Amino acid sequence: MGGRGEEDGRERLSAADIGAELGERATLVQFASAFCQPCRATRRTLAEVASMVDGVAHVEIDAEARLALVRALRITGTPTVFVLDADGHVVRRAAGQPRKADVIAALGEAV
Repeated sequence: MGGRGEEDGRERLSAADIGAELGERATLVQFASAFCQPCRATRRTLAEVASMVDGVAHVEIDAEARLALVRALRITGTPTVFVLDADGHVVRRAAGQPRKADVIAALGEAV
């Protein structure tokens, strides 16, 4: 699984792990599934926040298509969101539909 590692005790996801380039400053990674209604709202929220902050990318991963990664990250439901810093370290992880204010606050920790 790509560069997934915990060399300094913090979980890290690489571009290879998520199938997309990391954002210059931070990355919002959303694990979603096709029939998940909260996933659609989460997609809109994360895309909106990413568009507000330069250097922040939003990546959506189909959980059903990436079961090995889902298992490795111990994801038990969708949506699950990871906030990564510029190096791919997991700064925050949350299950369920996030509030925009919470996403912005988590980004503050990452950038």
